[in-house]
Amino acid sequence: MMDLFEDGPADNTPEYSVSEISGAVKKTIEGGFAHIRVRGELGRISRPSSGHIYLDLKDDRSVLSAVIWKGRASALTHRPEEGMEVIATGKLTTFPGQSKYQMIIEDIAPAGAGALMAMLEKRRAMLAGEGLFDTARKKPLPYLPEIIGVVTSPSGAVIRDILHRLRDRFPRKVLVWPVAVQGQKCAAEVAAAIDGFNRLTPGGALPRPDLIIVARGGGSLEDLWGFNEEIVVRAAAASDIPLISAVGHETDTTLIDFAADMRAPTPTAAAELAVPVRIELLAFVDQQGARLVRALSNGVQTRRQRLRDLARALPQVDTLVDGPRQRLDYLSDRLPAALRQAAAKKRLQLSDAALRPAILHRRLAEDRRRLATLSDRLAPALQRRTRDAATTLERAGRGLRSDLLRSRLDRQADRLGIALQRLSDRATRQQAERSARLAALDRLRETLGYMETLKRGYAVVRGDGALVTDTVGAAKAGNLEIQFADGRIDVRSGR
Repeated sequence: MMDLFEDGPADNTPEYSVSEISGAVKKTIEGGFAHIRVRGELGRISRPSSGHIYLDLKDDRSVLSAVIWKGRASALTHRPEEGMEVIATGKLTTFPGQSKYQMIIEDIAPAGAGALMAMLEKRRAMLAGEGLFDTARKKPLPYLPEIIGVVTSPSGAVIRDILHRLRDRFPRKVLVWPVAVQGQKCAAEVAAAIDGFNRLTPGGALPRPDLIIVARGGGSLEDLWGFNEEIVVRAAAASDIPLISAVGHETDTTLIDFAADMRAPTPTAAAELAVPVRIELLAFVDQQGARLVRALSNGVQTRRQRLRDLARALPQVDTLVDGPRQRLDYLSDRLPAALRQAAAKKRLQLSDAALRPAILHRRLAEDRRRLATLSDRLAPALQRRTRDAATTLERAGRGLRSDLLRSRLDRQADRLGIALQRLSDRATRQQAERSARLAALDRLRETLGYMETLKRGYAVVRGDGALVTDTVGAAKAGNLEIQFADGRIDVRSGR
């Protein structure tokens, strides 16, 4: 009889673990696709706080997941943007945690000039929508800046052309901030230079410029790409110092040209926009000075002629004083007779004055009669005032009788007793409330204290006076002490 527990036919197919399968697939994919270039459109770009960049490469039929590690992301020449057609260089690998494959990108570049122009137009529209290119926010250039800051490469011909042109037109102080004008470091260094010039203190050891020139010679679209980066455009738009953009030749256009307060077709033209021609300015000043002298001379001459014309219209001095002189002579002749007549009139008035005895006696009698009348009226008035004062005094005395005073004192005493009782009741209530609160806090303290924990069967172990929380500390302690809820015991060292 066949054994019911006998094994069936053996299977020679080898068994693999999940990790073995994942490792084998990883080796196969990484060995066959160790270095590849993939062309596609960017989609679903994610930039977490870790600094890595996760994105998708896609065409009309498939999607390839990709990642750019933090170290490579910071060194990219072109910033990945969704919808951009690129050529990505890297390798394929697998992600065993999700059984999927992905591309590790080491470098990424737009797929030709058309992709760059499309990305440039998209970025220009975005920044224009934010108002960074509005004409209303552009600042006027100073007519004659004292200090000019130049952001460019210190070793190129651009800075020499600018200095030479400034020296020919109007020599000024120039501060050069050296930067890379192409490559990976270009955008960050140019933005930092613009911000650095704005952070300088006016009149300091390194004075703040009155004007900034960002300059670079001509080049291809890729060479000038650093001046199309968003960080450079935002730095130029945020500059408090007026800024001239002189990037490339006259036919080259970058985004910093739209954000700058003035665009110059060449670096030499930027120097011409920055300062006037000194010789022309001196000639203009001389011309204006000559015009001012002529204007003043003509003005004085015109006013002198006007004064002469007005002087001829005035009458002669003798004509003006003849009439008053004649009137003075006439009045002088009449003065002696008028004085004699006035003296006679005053003498007559004095003789008729009220200094004669009869008139004085009459006036004195009238004053006596008026005084007697007033005396007769004074006595009744004094009596009336005395009676009124006595009446008022009597009324006040009645108001101060002892029974009234006693009644007032009793009322005040009652009010004082009520106030004292209220004060006592309130103090008693407050003391009771604070006692109850203190008792509640003490109960809470006891509940939260470790003694209540000890009552539930726990213990506290101390080694050499310090708290012991593990076996290592207990082994190192020379003397152990265990505290229970009802007391402490010493445990001598023992291993």
